[in-house]
Amino acid sequence: MPKYCQGPKCHTYDTKDRKRGPKGNKVNQTRRRSQFYYLSGNACSLQCATDWFDTYGERAVDYFGRVTQPIILTEDNAWRQVWNHNYYDDNYRAIPNAPRYIERNMITGEERNIVDN
Repeated sequence: MPKYCQGPKCHTYDTKDRKRGPKGNKVNQTRRRSQFYYLSGNACSLQCATDWFDTYGERAVDYFGRVTQPIILTEDNAWRQVWNHNYYDDNYRAIPNAPRYIERNMITGEERNIVDN
């Protein structure tokens, strides 16, 4: 299902795929596609994504939560999903039953397998 680019200035950029209308009476329109790659699939280009954030970013941060105090990395919240460097053997073949990703504590360096729920 095609959708429109959410960039507020998308229609102002002069490209062939934005031109619509009969010959001699062409106008620019917002791009319409089934898939976009910017702004989590809502903008057709990096420029449109930047335009969106310049226009609506401040309101979005205020609405969804502005950081007002520093976030501190502790041993409890330092776990990150990372690539398992032991996934391949010396001949670059996947080791059977080895997980592709593991959890690593970025402070202590401790590693653990990811538990599927």
